Amino acid sequence: MEYSFFAKLAAEFLGTAILVLLGNGSVANVELKGTKGNGSDWLVIAVGYGCGVMVPALMFGTISGAQINPAFTIGLAVSGMFSWSQVLPFIIAQMLGAIFGQLVVYFAYKPHYDLTTNTESILGTFSTIDASHSSWNGFANEFIGSFVLFFGATAFTHAPYFEANKGSVFIALGFLVGTLVASLGGATGPALNPARDLGPRLVHAMLPIKHKGSSQWGYASVPVVAPILAGICAVALYKGLFL
Repeated sequence: MEYSFFAKLAAEFLGTAILVLLGNGSVANVELKGTKGNGSDWLVIAVGYGCGVMVPALMFGTISGAQINPAFTIGLAVSGMFSWSQVLPFIIAQMLGAIFGQLVVYFAYKPHYDLTTNTESILGTFSTIDASHSSWNGFANEFIGSFVLFFGATAFTHAPYFEANKGSVFIALGFLVGTLVASLGGATGPALNPARDLGPRLVHAMLPIKHKGSSQWGYASVPVVAPILAGICAVALYKGLFL
C-alpha cells in the first residue's frame, strides 16, 4: 500500500514523539526525585530507548520507513537513497515530534520535576550531557555510536530477508539501539539523533522548571553535528560496499 506524503509526515511526527516519550521518560523515571524508579540502574534507560525505537519502527516502518532521525534522513539523501525534496518536511516533522514527546514527559512527571533540585538530573531527562565535560570526547562518542546505528539500520533494511520479515528487522533495530545505549551511553547519554537532543533542549530552555539550571547550549552542537556526519559516512560506506 502506498501512503500519502501527509501520512508519512504524521508517522515521522508520531514516531519521534514516541521515541522521546519512551526514551526520556525512562530517564525521568530513574533520575527524578520521588519516582517509583528513582535510583534504578542504566539498563532501565537502555530498555527505554531500545523500545523507544523499536515500537515506532513496528508501528510506522511500513508507512514512512520510521526514520525518526534527521541524521538518518540526511544520510540517506546524500547517498541518493531518499528524495531531497522530502528531507526538510521530514526533519520538521521529526523535530516537532521530539518537542511534543518531551512536553508529554514533562507534564507526566511534573510533580517530580518540582521536587528535584539536581540541575544535571533535570537536564538529563531532556538532553545529553557529556560526563567528561569534553566536547571532543562527546563528539567521538556520538559519532561512533551513531555510525554503528546508521550502518546497522541501512544493513537491516537492505538485507535479503527484509521484505518478508520486516517485523523482525525492526525488533533487531530496537535491540541495536538498546545495546548502544548500554555499551556507549555512559559518556554522553547518548543522543544518536539530532531531533531527540535539540528538540527537548529547546523545551528545557523554555519551560519554567524549578532548579532547572543551564540548558548547556555550548555543548548542544555536538549531538547534532556528530550524528549527521556519522549518518552520511555510515550510509555511504554501506552503499559503497554492498549496494
